[in-house]
Amino acid sequence: MPCTRHGWVTALCLFIGLCLLGVPVAARSAELRIAPFEVDISPPIGSPVAYAPTRKIVDPISARGIVLSGAGKPIVLCAVDYIGIGNGGFSAWREGLAKAAGTSVERVAVHTLHQHDTPRCDFTASQILAERGREAQHFDDAYLRRTIARTSAAIEAAIPRGRAVTHLGVGSAKIEKVASNRRLLGDDGRVKLMRWSKSTNAAAIAAPEGVIDPLLRLVGFFQDDKLISCLTYYATHPQSYYGQGDVTCEFVGLARNARQQALHGALHVHFSGAGGNVAAGKYNDGSTGRRPVLAARLERGMQAAWENIERVALSADEVEWRVAPVALPPAEHLKEQQLLQILDQSPTEQTSLLSAASHLAWLRRCRAGDTIDLTCLKLGTTYLLHMPGELFVEYQLAAAKMRPRDFVCMAAYGDYGPGYIGTEIAYSQGGYETSPRASRVAPEVEQVMMTGLRELLK
Repeated sequence: MPCTRHGWVTALCLFIGLCLLGVPVAARSAELRIAPFEVDISPPIGSPVAYAPTRKIVDPISARGIVLSGAGKPIVLCAVDYIGIGNGGFSAWREGLAKAAGTSVERVAVHTLHQHDTPRCDFTASQILAERGREAQHFDDAYLRRTIARTSAAIEAAIPRGRAVTHLGVGSAKIEKVASNRRLLGDDGRVKLMRWSKSTNAAAIAAPEGVIDPLLRLVGFFQDDKLISCLTYYATHPQSYYGQGDVTCEFVGLARNARQQALHGALHVHFSGAGGNVAAGKYNDGSTGRRPVLAARLERGMQAAWENIERVALSADEVEWRVAPVALPPAEHLKEQQLLQILDQSPTEQTSLLSAASHLAWLRRCRAGDTIDLTCLKLGTTYLLHMPGELFVEYQLAAAKMRPRDFVCMAAYGDYGPGYIGTEIAYSQGGYETSPRASRVAPEVEQVMMTGLRELLK
């Protein structure tokens, strides 16, 4: 049959001929697919959370996220209702989730929402405490490893149920009366008052909100016009009140859960943005009645962002995963012998032991030449950034300015090893966040972080 008679025969003949000649033939774009996953990770009663043993579960906590496939190796984005996951704990989470998704570790982003009545995970600090003969009252390693295993199993179960993605939607909205900067500066340019997550100080309440990012950003994945899953990003510490061991996903989790129900069960994944120096202190007195108020305000913002959403077609060709490994400079106050002395002193407060072990874990990582992966998921003209530590909001604002015509979202609270990551000038201003207790990096960290951001957003 002559190939010229029918178009499809002509095309087939041409394809076979080119293949036989060894000429590469452009393949059709692979199908982009998304697999949402969610698992309850509430700790057992008596298991340690951030500041006390668990005495009850007020609101269940979860690990949830998406696996995106069809654009190279699968990409995993995971948000965990923990106060922090750092060092060896962070590596274990990425390795476990990468294996479950059949991908490489550098294509896995794990973040916590940083609620304070939730567990912390750091197998390195836990091991340091054990090696010095100090009882680890801050970690339940057996429970933590079970959680990684259960989240990995949830990913394995979700992937076969993945759905095709045809469109991406983005929207944003201003959040009213939630976030405020924690660091109130005096006329001398130094911190004169800390506003914290809750405040009853009249001067702190009356002071302006200060430097914040007021926008909540939403990214939705659609199959035609049906929402499969959505991600939201907002920069603030998520605490209303805490410290008694009453486990809760806090006002950010309550708002997220309410929106998921409103969207008929389409998985809603929330990420805490660069809120290291941002909290609800101007609008939160720490009373129990403030939690539902803050949750309602955040929920209204999430709904408004959803109502503002604009959808565009999305193909696998428009998806790119970018990685910028960086070596963050360790703080000068980190001295191994001094930290070991603290660990060996008896008696020593548990908070001091935890701080010393966490400092030492980070210092040894830096000396070993470990790097942290700053990563970015590019979806057409939308950029999802994944950052470590308790990052200052100035980094999030700077990233948005680097691509002012595009949609830029930032998740912080990735690797919790470095602690707070301030701007260079903040280390000369005083305040808690840049103190030796809170930050394990040097002021030069700003240059390193900004270089990494520019690389990801170029």
